Parts: sequence; C-alpha cells; structure tokens
Amino acid sequence: MLKHLPDHGLPLVQLKEQRRDLVVALQNRNGPVSSWELMQIAAVQQAISAFEDVIADLDAEAELDAAA
Repeated sequence: MLKHLPDHGLPLVQLKEQRRDLVVALQNRNGPVSSWELMQIAAVQQAISAFEDVIADLDAEAELDAAA
C-alpha cells in the first residue's frame, strides 16, 4: 500500500510535466530524433531521479524523527 508523501516543495511535478511535453512533442512529428532532443529528455529524467532520491531521504528522516 502506497501512502501519499509530501513533495517537500521540490518541483517534481513540473519536471515530470516537462518530460511528458518533450516526449509528446517527439511523438507528434516525423523525422529522426536529434541528439539535442535526447539530451534534453535525459537531463530532465536525471533531475527527476535526483529529486525522487532526495524526497525519499527526507521522508526516511521524517519517519525516524516521528518514531523517536
């Protein structure tokens, strides 16, 4: 069971929307995908992963503090 955890004020939702917009833009056109476009998607994905790691760490700390 997953519980809803706060995002700690980090722009995770905006980054996920940006990633979605980039991918949808590629789906709606013809022609090859440029390396620049792939780099943009990869950079946004790396930022998303980093924020998710930070959120997990903050949540773990909060749970430890609550248990103490």
